Amino acid sequence: MTVKEQPNNPLHGLTLEFIVKQLVWHYGWEELSTYVKIACFKNNPTMKSSLTFLRKTDWARKKVEKLYLNTFH
Repeated sequence: MTVKEQPNNPLHGLTLEFIVKQLVWHYGWEELSTYVKIACFKNNPTMKSSLTFLRKTDWARKKVEKLYLNTFH
């Protein structure tokens, strides 16, 4: 699938890992946990635990994606 096939999807081609890394770089875990209130961002956060949770939890992933779009687009 190419970008041309999803011209209205600004997240096309971005992995969840890339999105989370960019948000952590920009905000840090502590501030990120104030924007997306999930325990894996607040209590001993790691990239692995966060990605595992976000891949299983649709509502949380959507909040993270929305924050990414609001922050970087």
